[in-house]
Amino acid sequence: MINFLYSYQRIPYHLNPVAFSVGGFFVDWYSLMYLVAFLVIHLLLNYRIREKEGEYSKNMLLDLMLVVFVGLLIGGRLGYVLFYNFTYYWQNPLAIISPYDPVTHQFIGIYGMSYHGGLIGALVAAWIFLKVKKMDFWQWANFVAPAIPAGYFFGRIGNFLNGELYGRATGKFWGMYFPSDPYGLLRHPSELYEAILEGLVLFLILWPLRNKEKYRDQLLAFYLIGYAAMRIGAEFFREPDTQVGYLFGGLTLGQLLSLLMLIFGCALFFISRKKKKVI
Repeated sequence: MINFLYSYQRIPYHLNPVAFSVGGFFVDWYSLMYLVAFLVIHLLLNYRIREKEGEYSKNMLLDLMLVVFVGLLIGGRLGYVLFYNFTYYWQNPLAIISPYDPVTHQFIGIYGMSYHGGLIGALVAAWIFLKVKKMDFWQWANFVAPAIPAGYFFGRIGNFLNGELYGRATGKFWGMYFPSDPYGLLRHPSELYEAILEGLVLFLILWPLRNKEKYRDQLLAFYLIGYAAMRIGAEFFREPDTQVGYLFGGLTLGQLLSLLMLIFGCALFFISRKKKKVI
């Protein structure tokens, strides 16, 4: 039992964040998990189209997914820059897009993404694309929303494989040691908590509701509310970014951004509900 516990708590030490490398170029698991996440979402939505759960075109879906993917990457990166490390990037603007360290000039890759920034970027990109195509944004958003948590599950698994965003120190036996932790403490594997709560659990809640007429126009609102609530809870176990730390009342930046998301989701829910009653 002791040997098993010892091995379990050191699982992150046996995980190589690099999936493969060619010369000085490498691809990490986190990047691959992003691609897997979008593939899973695309397959789920293709399934919905095939089952005639909505009058949508597969070609249109693919175009929309590509645009949203670009919006997510841009929004996620800019969100991290603005929300989490603005001072550093203000002093080193090239670091926003350059994979080389501004001091050592060594290749380190581009790291640092914000979920909330990515969500904003994805929504804005989708809105612009559908506006140009003269299609209903809200209809598409409610169609896509139930599949999103399934993809998000893989994004958090990518964080775990990358050994990043680990949790706060704990004395619980299910904690783990992470090689990137400078203090070498036993910590909550909060990436896995988030993968389960914000990914798997939220998917299992939303997916069965996708064809229920009563909720069809409120699925985006349910996603925003559900994710925000799960994230606020999970953040109590997650170590905040060093450069940000704890903010008002001991809350983290992730919790504050999720609180705004929760408020927006609730407002959207009541607006959609009122609109449905009028119709």
